[in-house]
This record gives sequence, structure tokens and C-alpha cells, in this order.
Amino acid sequence: MIPPELVTLRDFLRWAVSRFNEVGLHFGHGTQNAYDEAAYLLLHALHLPLDRMEPFLDAALTESERKTVFAILNRRIDERIPAAYLTHEAWLGDFPFYVDERVIVPRSHIAELLLDDPLAPWVSDPDAVVSALDLCTGSGCLAILLAHAFPNARIDAADISTDALEVAARNVSEYQLGNRIELIHSDLFAGLKGRSYDIIISNPPYVTGASMRVLPAEYRHEPALALASGEDGLDAVRDIIALSRAHLKPDGLLAVEVGGNRAIVEMAFPRLGFTWLESENGEGMVFLLTREQLPE
Repeated sequence: MIPPELVTLRDFLRWAVSRFNEVGLHFGHGTQNAYDEAAYLLLHALHLPLDRMEPFLDAALTESERKTVFAILNRRIDERIPAAYLTHEAWLGDFPFYVDERVIVPRSHIAELLLDDPLAPWVSDPDAVVSALDLCTGSGCLAILLAHAFPNARIDAADISTDALEVAARNVSEYQLGNRIELIHSDLFAGLKGRSYDIIISNPPYVTGASMRVLPAEYRHEPALALASGEDGLDAVRDIIALSRAHLKPDGLLAVEVGGNRAIVEMAFPRLGFTWLESENGEGMVFLLTREQLPE
């Protein structure tokens, strides 16, 4: 039953923040705290601009609106479903994407490296990039950002999950990029024989076994295939490093996201001269290697 005291948007916002904190929800799928998460869910459910809450705070909700927002807030509380799955929407910068539980919620540090000066200074002329690969594409979000960052490039977007590729196809269609992005069912490079690229990016599975065993409930809604990668989290990364050289053109670049696994990566590959890229929201989460640095 909806508490009768909840009348205005401000009332529901205060109630939601209190309840989110009380039950100990975990954030990290687009927001970092209870206030931002509650505000996003309320604005989305009421079809209001996501960047303008203040003018509406003291507006009384209709009975239908009260039921709608109360239902979505309670699903977040009771089922621990990430907000992005409740709204079927996730954002990277100014780019919205459709998501559901067939794909992980987009939250890549690589996205930040593509949005402003894409991979600068390692790419001096974005117009000169004519081919790129998004390996482990998931929802297709990074492939779409690649297409925007490098306007003359054809993009391959590969994933082992046919379910994920269905979601990616929806996003590629929404951005009208079907003529530039090819979706490929592939276990890493297995389905990419004979293809080579100026740039390969990947946000592969990299969660360690220990971390998988203690994941918050929110993350357990995401496909384990897109998270787990062996006990040390490097099963996919090892294969990517071993096989990328054969798929890079001369002077080609490989950028791979590994989250908080920098020390593990450097210990596993002590002879590789990793460059660790810095983004606004993190440092040492993404490594870059040139083709010449990769093992033959």
C-alpha cells in the first residue's frame, strides 16, 4: 500500500532515498548513490527530463503516477534489480542505449577515452582510422562510440553471446549504423579469421573468482558469462594479448579494460610495456599496447 503521505515528487524522492539507504542497496550501474538513483528512476518513470527535477519537485502526482513510481521503486528495493534493467536504458556520456538482462549494464572506462579526443595522443588523426574491432561487444555501445569517434571506419562488433548480439542489433539499428557496424558471433577471435584492424578495443570479462563469490545482488542479475574470467580474472585477457597481433595492422593499437586488475595483469605479463590510460573516473583501468609490443 502506498503511504498516503507520499503526494509530491519531493515526497517520493525523500522516501526513496531513505529506503534505498535503509536496505543497503548497492550502486554502480550508472549512479553512485541513493539520491541519484532515486532521482533517475522517478524522472524516467514520470517521463520528465533527466536533467531538470527542481521545477517538478512540489508537483502532486496523479494516482496513476503514484502507483507507477511506487512500483518501480519497490522493485529496485525488493528484487535488487539495477535501475538500467528497470528502465531498459543506460547512458555513456550523452549516448543512450537499450539494455536488458541479456547484457551487462554499460559502464566502461573505454567509453570516456572515445568521447572527447578519441584515444589521443595515440591516434593523431581520427579520420585516418578505417577499421576497428569491439571485442566482447555486449550491448554494442562501444562499437557505436567507435563509429562516432572514427567517422571513416568500418566497425566489427564481436561477442560469444547470441543474446547479447540481439541487444546490440537493436542499438545499432537505433543509431542507424547498420551500414558501418557488422555484428559477428565469435568466441574472441575465433570467428574473425583473416580480418585486421587499425584499432582493437575490448571490455572483456575480468572479474576474479574471489570477487564473483561475493558479488552484490545487483550484479548477479547480469550474465555471468560477461563477468567471470577464471580464478585470477585473466582468462579472456590472456587470449586477447596472445592473439591480437595477428589481427592488427602495422602501427595498430590494442586497448583493453581490466577494472582493478592492474597488478594482476602486470604480474602475469612482466615483459610487456603496458601504457595505462587515465580517464575522468579512473586511472589504471585500461591498458594500451601497440602491435609491435604484442607477442608474435
